[in-house]
Amino acid sequence: MNGIFAVIFIASCALFLFSNPDGFLSAMLSGGQKAATLSLSLLAVYCVWLGFFKILERSGLSEKITRHTMSATRRLFRSDDKEALSLAGENLSANLLGLPGAPTPLGIKATKRFIEGGNDYAADMLFVLNATSLQLLPTTVIALRLAAGSALPADIFLPTLLATLLSSLIGGTLVFLTRKRRKKPALSREGRAA
Repeated sequence: MNGIFAVIFIASCALFLFSNPDGFLSAMLSGGQKAATLSLSLLAVYCVWLGFFKILERSGLSEKITRHTMSATRRLFRSDDKEALSLAGENLSANLLGLPGAPTPLGIKATKRFIEGGNDYAADMLFVLNATSLQLLPTTVIALRLAAGSALPADIFLPTLLATLLSSLIGGTLVFLTRKRRKKPALSREGRAA
């Protein structure tokens, strides 16, 4: 992936130098300044929410929430692996808060646990729910809009909620409908499994 980005960057620079050599340096400097400003604003958002998750974890509230939602996640993922369900629940919680980078390690760990346990359905469902990413608080997008100077950065709340709710429902339904069904063993004439 780094190689692809490097090739794109070098090709873009060469094209820009050829088409507008005088504007190249000023564009590089202003682009770097904008990137640094955006990174710092996103860093602040991530620090707040990751700190919030750490407080939840240390206070024991995260464990209580996981216990209360365990039956729902058990039905959603069709799994009895408590650790994998806990990781998947935390992953979905981070997605609900609009933190695309924070839930990734949790999702990877949960997916590995599901696959090791032979539960491909749960791994598929978690992947789709991460891709559709139901968001109650689109914090990253709001931060990006704020950094870009939007007058009303949070006015995307309702459209984002509706779009991600619909995409999550459609994705989850498709995973459920296309899941591999286990075949029951055929019974012999004596009523025993063959």
